Amino acid sequence: MTVSAEPRAARPVPDDLPPALSSMWRLCKLGYRHEPGLLVASFLLSLAAALPDALLALWLALLGKGVLESDRRLVGVAATGLGLSAAATWVLRTVDARVQRRFRDRVTIALEAHVARLQASVATIAHQERPEWLDRLTVLREQVFVLDHLYMSLFSTAGWVLRLGVTVGLLISISPWLAALALFALPTILTSAWRPAVERGAQERGAQSSRLARHLYQTATTAPPGKEVRVTGIGPRLAADRRAAWERWYGPLASARWGSAAWHSAAWAVFGAGYVGAVVVVASVLDAGPAAVLLVLAAGSRLSAYIGATAFEIGFLRGIWMDGSRRLAWLEDYAAAVAASAGEPVPASLADGIRLEHVSFAYPGSDRLALDDLSLELPAGTVVALVGENGAGKTTLVKLLCKLYEPASGRILVDGRPLDRMDADAWRSRLAGAFQDFFRFELRARHSVGVGDLPRRDDEPAVAAAVGRAGAADVVGRLADGLDTQLGPTWPGGVEVSFGQWQKLALARGFMREGPLLLVLDEPTAALDAETEHALFERYAAAARAGSGITLLVSHRFSTVRMADLIVVLDGARLVEVGSHAELVARGGQYAELYGIQAAAYRDPAPGPTG
Repeated sequence: MTVSAEPRAARPVPDDLPPALSSMWRLCKLGYRHEPGLLVASFLLSLAAALPDALLALWLALLGKGVLESDRRLVGVAATGLGLSAAATWVLRTVDARVQRRFRDRVTIALEAHVARLQASVATIAHQERPEWLDRLTVLREQVFVLDHLYMSLFSTAGWVLRLGVTVGLLISISPWLAALALFALPTILTSAWRPAVERGAQERGAQSSRLARHLYQTATTAPPGKEVRVTGIGPRLAADRRAAWERWYGPLASARWGSAAWHSAAWAVFGAGYVGAVVVVASVLDAGPAAVLLVLAAGSRLSAYIGATAFEIGFLRGIWMDGSRRLAWLEDYAAAVAASAGEPVPASLADGIRLEHVSFAYPGSDRLALDDLSLELPAGTVVALVGENGAGKTTLVKLLCKLYEPASGRILVDGRPLDRMDADAWRSRLAGAFQDFFRFELRARHSVGVGDLPRRDDEPAVAAAVGRAGAADVVGRLADGLDTQLGPTWPGGVEVSFGQWQKLALARGFMREGPLLLVLDEPTAALDAETEHALFERYAAAARAGSGITLLVSHRFSTVRMADLIVVLDGARLVEVGSHAELVARGGQYAELYGIQAAAYRDPAPGPTG
């Protein structure tokens, strides 16, 4: 079957941030789904605390009027109202603060788990390697810890708006023209909403420099690179480069802040002029009397405070929290857009194997093909070795088979069924493997191995069997508490192990799953000697041939590669040779040349110094 080499139509991936109000509404629904009672209680308490606070201006005006007119009854009523309003405001604010704190504590955990789950559920890893999306995710990771403030900010904004409404109503009771005082506040609201967006834009444009500054700081101050930093003497250079990267990030941000602050100050000057004008108009033009002047002074001064608080909350809503909610909504849309359509079941075992038809692929942001028109058969029950120089496409092929990426063109078939129609989680549950760039899980040794098959993490016989298959029994035997030993010296009672020991534990983790459809070994024994690697792979090959699964081996050691049933030679992203070791050597092509060079190096080691 021939497949067009033209790039396939990509899944719809949201490349722009969703609208702000829509994303905020989605975040509110997320909070309500996790904590409905606390969310509603916090909102109602915010409104309840706002009303008595807004009436303080009225009680102050009545108190002043009662004193000026020697009306003891009015003074008593105003004083009582003032005391009750102040007490109610304090009590409601205290209760509201306690409820909000509990709500924030609970919803923060839910939000962090939601973001982590979203990133982990994305079938591919393109979003972690495409620079513009990586910057967006970096900002989201920094903002997720404050997203819970969005709910509090929304509730506070509603409370300040209620205060504003009551205060404007009091001013209108003197004269409808005093409502114009609120219009003088519009510039402050506009600049408050605009400032954080400007600053956030400058911050995001400098996200790469910010990431570089953090990376250089970690390189200069953490243990793993410590030996090389000291031996090479690059510590001062790292510090200087870190400072330069920080300046590239902070310089434009500081300029944006100064510029937005100047406009915001001008907006407040406009409101100040309006406030002074209102007092003058009431006192001299309207001749409304001392009580009205007192009400304008009290309500107007509180109006400025309410407008300032409202503008502050709107600014933060427009900035960090609204911006963060848009990034969260983007991640939700992205995860949904790249979710694989699970129309095909994953086979329980392989009958024919895996077939690649005219597969091409280029990494995000690059025009260079990492795989170019690759057609290949991987028969069931075989050991397949991938050979080629660095950059030939070996690891890229492994990533495609693990569904970490999808081909740009062509297709991959598993027993004749399209791999892109299989659910990523279901397919990966039938995979096993170990990689050169393995992760060091600083857990107890049994769990560091056991997470390779999460349902059997605490199954000691299964963990011990995986340790044995990986040849890691000697590593576990040297640990003080065996499989119960805490790995990692930064933890209480933790121990450090060598790179080679970490690699053996990673191998054991890869062998936790029994009978996988595809076992991937992407140079997982680079830190081991050739004899140990050869002995390990002999066991793996024997086990693979006893079942229907495929073992895919990536190695530069031809003493190991030669035992494979099928050897695939890649060069420059293209397939150049396929066959067994004997067939490829007899053919005298690229494989035979590479094998001969390595074999000669083992037969004729370089002579040592003489005399």
